[in-house]
Amino acid sequence: MSTFSFLKRFMPPMPKGENFFELLENSAQNMVQAAQKLKEMVDTWQDVEAKVNEITELEHVGDTITHQIFAQLHRTFITPLDREDIALLANSLDDVTDFIHAAADAMLIYKVNRPDQRAKELAEVVVQAALEVAKAVPQLRHRADAKKIIEHCVEINRLENAADRIFRSAVGELFDDAKDIAHVIKWREIYEHMESATDRCEDVADVLEGVALKHA
Repeated sequence: MSTFSFLKRFMPPMPKGENFFELLENSAQNMVQAAQKLKEMVDTWQDVEAKVNEITELEHVGDTITHQIFAQLHRTFITPLDREDIALLANSLDDVTDFIHAAADAMLIYKVNRPDQRAKELAEVVVQAALEVAKAVPQLRHRADAKKIIEHCVEINRLENAADRIFRSAVGELFDDAKDIAHVIKWREIYEHMESATDRCEDVADVLEGVALKHA
């Protein structure tokens, strides 16, 4: 029996590259669900604790998917993308969900009043950026068409810039009426978490664009 035949017979099957795509897509979809839950919570401001619990569960799901990706990286010799790109994508997608959860959790812990218009605007941008990411990630399966990935990346960058403008306006308005310092501190942190979620979406876009250009 040849060495190749022996290895083929007795070694466990190597994970398929397609699993990486599926896991990354699952992480992106999970992130979208968390973003939508945050927006729903901010818009309606009802059953807040229950919605935060739902986002917490989604954050746990995101962590599990990320662990699965890294476990598979350790088991896989040949990967469909550069290992560094897969790791960066996994971490950045997970970070988006983490910041969404941090924003929701802070609202519950700090017992804030109903979110204002700026919080609603930021939550909307987080959803739109997450949706663009979720549209772009599946395109990794078809890297020959780099144009589609780059188009999504351009939109993600635009949305991140929009979130940054909203964040600056929101913080400025907080300090315009700074009678309640505790209120300022609480909402500044919440705004930062939401704006950071869009920053991490931009991190995903940077990796996606790099992959697209490598294979253009």
